[in-house]
Amino acid sequence: MRHSWKAIRMLLVPAGAVLLASAQGNKTGPDTIIFVNGDKLAGTFVRSTGTSVTFKSDVLGDLTIDWSKVRELDTAGKVAVIRKGVKFRRKQTPLDIPIGTLAMQEQKLQITPAPGSPAQSIPVADASVVLDEPTFQKAANRSPGIFSDWTGAITFGATLVQATQSNRTLAAAVNLVRAEPAEDWLNPSYRTLFAYSEAYGKLTQPGTLAIKTSIFHAAVEQDKYFSRSVFGFGQADFDHNYSQGLDLQQTYNGGIGWTAVNNAVEELDLKASVSYIREQFLAGPDGVTPASQNLIGSVFAERYHRKLPRGALLDQSLSATPAWNNTQAYSAAFNTLLTIPVYKHLSGSTSITDTFLNNPPAGFKKNSFQFTLGLTYTLQ
Repeated sequence: MRHSWKAIRMLLVPAGAVLLASAQGNKTGPDTIIFVNGDKLAGTFVRSTGTSVTFKSDVLGDLTIDWSKVRELDTAGKVAVIRKGVKFRRKQTPLDIPIGTLAMQEQKLQITPAPGSPAQSIPVADASVVLDEPTFQKAANRSPGIFSDWTGAITFGATLVQATQSNRTLAAAVNLVRAEPAEDWLNPSYRTLFAYSEAYGKLTQPGTLAIKTSIFHAAVEQDKYFSRSVFGFGQADFDHNYSQGLDLQQTYNGGIGWTAVNNAVEELDLKASVSYIREQFLAGPDGVTPASQNLIGSVFAERYHRKLPRGALLDQSLSATPAWNNTQAYSAAFNTLLTIPVYKHLSGSTSITDTFLNNPPAGFKKNSFQFTLGLTYTLQ
């Protein structure tokens, strides 16, 4: 009997150790953060970069804390660490991504894959992104639908005057961007851009002819990234401007682009293309309608997006379109939109649109300028 009891104890002790280690490895307690002044905070680790950590406190909510103010950080759940310079495509996860529980001390991340395993040490400054393992696995392996990950803004403005003169002016714009993958720690794959803007106005007065304003622009672009910064693109643009005698300008582009700047604050794209352009005009004041033109040209363009303090956003674009088979038939366009948050997704906005057409019908000006104050709904 004595020998049997010893045998049972020899089996139970290792089994208990395994169960204890497993329980410690799957503990569900809160994550903790200790500041350099000794204060301790419990909550949930969200993510971190090489300069700061985002921590959700049950009492204080979401906090973004500079790493220099953190003495220690411990997580109950596992995290994944993506080092600086390491980027990969979705569903192509490298095998050397450290995954495990996190402990930060002396500005070094200690990643422990499993209880009893040696920890891997990574300097805080060398980690591009650290995020919890479920978020990492979901982002790295998901297949987004066509309606996923759209961002952008929808803007609307209006003017109404009712007196001897009756004036109605409407302005609307939609600018949408879908970049896949949406996560900044994955290599870019493709991007879709859609833009539409319209300004319509009508001024009437008894005994006089009505004065009409009608301007619209529509564009769709599909980008395919070959590397982190170089992409090919196809684009179609459609423009109408009653004030310049332009009935419809169709532009079909194919070319190459370069993302010259891309970080958490700003993004700058430069593009060049070979284009087919068809111009159709309205009749001028003399009643003569210029012949339509089929042009072979290029579009040289830049697009800039910047995040400003207090949630404000700046979007700006500039393009020049020379025609090689008719050097007089060139055009250019400039757009800028500044949005300032007012309440949740609603923002006040100021936009400027300036278009230039070098060959309008006789009697029409070459330049068209629009300034709009409006209300913008921002998609996030």
